[in-house]
Amino acid sequence: MSYQQHFHMPSGSTSGRSRMSDFGRTHVVRPRGKHQVTIVWLHGMGDNGASWTQVLDALPLPNIKWICPTAPVRPVGMLGGFRCTAWFDVGEMSEDTVEDMEGLDSSAAHIANLLSSEPADVKVGIGGFSMGGATALYSATCAVLGRYGNGNIPYNINLLKAVVSLSGWLPTGISSRSLGNRVQSSQEAARRAAYLPILITHGTSDDQIPYSHGERSARVLSAAGFGRLNFKRYDGIGHYTIPREMEDVRNWLAASLGLPTE
Repeated sequence: MSYQQHFHMPSGSTSGRSRMSDFGRTHVVRPRGKHQVTIVWLHGMGDNGASWTQVLDALPLPNIKWICPTAPVRPVGMLGGFRCTAWFDVGEMSEDTVEDMEGLDSSAAHIANLLSSEPADVKVGIGGFSMGGATALYSATCAVLGRYGNGNIPYNINLLKAVVSLSGWLPTGISSRSLGNRVQSSQEAARRAAYLPILITHGTSDDQIPYSHGERSARVLSAAGFGRLNFKRYDGIGHYTIPREMEDVRNWLAASLGLPTE
């Protein structure tokens, strides 16, 4: 089993909203024990849902069901319009970039739809690698605020119990002040932010999504009131995962969700 997940050049977003039929195949890793948690896990650009199933199945967390969807194929601006799987479009990797909000909302809605049919007694979470991690963090802000980025449509999954971002970033150039103001303007949003467990990990030698993006994302979310955020750095690690990082993910999920390990 290989833990390394390369950053593939994906498809950016387009002007049209992604429909359910635009998303690729969804792969599911069934729990080996009692079903207590469901986590939607999101791949990176240019990848697909099947690529993570072996890694997730190997984690000694027998009570988690993993849902691994595949992003739509779309042109990506930072790739000169090259078409590949991507959760949203992005022009360049800079802190000032405002990403494709329509694509982000469409993917966040697809994830919420996948979680909406889970049993009421099952805890739910979202995680991902690279652009998948960015989409997971964006979904976390939607869940806390109770609305998608356009501010008009309610987000119907507001009881997230865990969010994981590996080598990702917080999209849309969100500042801690603007996000903090939105979170603190609602007592319910502030409560959700304070209690939502989030794990962000990043390698210091990442040449695809710079380490500074992960560090800034953690800083912005913490300043905005996300009180249970854990940030872990991996010295000398590039844009891939390693067994030690996945073990840290396993231990964090088990502790945050009250799960046994094998």
